[in-house]
Amino acid sequence: MAVDVTTSTVIDRPVEDVAAYAADPSNAPTWYANIESVAWITPPPLQVGSKVAFVARFLRRRLEYTYEFIELTGERLVMRTAQGPFPMETTYTWAPEGDHATRMTLRNQGEPAGFSTVVAPFMSAAMRRANRKDLANLKSTLEAS
Repeated sequence: MAVDVTTSTVIDRPVEDVAAYAADPSNAPTWYANIESVAWITPPPLQVGSKVAFVARFLRRRLEYTYEFIELTGERLVMRTAQGPFPMETTYTWAPEGDHATRMTLRNQGEPAGFSTVVAPFMSAAMRRANRKDLANLKSTLEAS
């Protein structure tokens, strides 16, 4: 069973500010509740081909995975697991919303394998809840600064 979860929020900050902050993997533990740590495998700054290792907790399991960044523009970022418990692709998009705000959309899609196939039906709902919280954290962080 495939997992495909899309969530979005409007953040009262310009696209450039939201994209710059959200696209920096070093900021991920600040706004992603489940991400415990981030380690650059390739040296910063972020560019296509960069690899970053993440340690997270999800559904009571510790997950270690490496994302490779495959697309990076001012409106879109795409990263794909190069190593991890199952293939996953995460996409961020940023679009102007009115004069000074940004609609950020977060999409996770993948094909669970092994043990993950057993929990796949619950994984989508849990991801959707987590993504909503994460985007609310991002909104709160950026609107407070």
